[in-house]
Amino acid sequence: MNSVTGLALGRIAVGVASLAKPDLVASSMGQPPSPLLTQWFGSREIALGALTLVASGSARRNLVLVGMAVDGADAGTAYAAIQAGHLPKQTGYGLMAVATGAVLSGLMGLRVKKRKTLTAA
Repeated sequence: MNSVTGLALGRIAVGVASLAKPDLVASSMGQPPSPLLTQWFGSREIALGALTLVASGSARRNLVLVGMAVDGADAGTAYAAIQAGHLPKQTGYGLMAVATGAVLSGLMGLRVKKRKTLTAA
């Protein structure tokens, strides 16, 4: 399985968990239970993951780039929350690691696709 497909499936899994058990997901992210916000997050993850899975060509590439931007913003938001004292450092750095890992996974997927395109030419 390539990294883009794995990332898309991971997004869907996190999204389903966020919709089904929002309190559990929120508490695992160090946040007070907030079903509405957690479910919004879940809906976003399902939509982005599902669209990435069914897309191809430049549409898939663009969705990977959008996902990388969203994940980068998530990492930045976690960092800002640590600095403002809204998140414990351990929780915040864990969330930053997950978001940064998703950015890197998207980047790896784009690089692999680019290499395959160049070697096929």
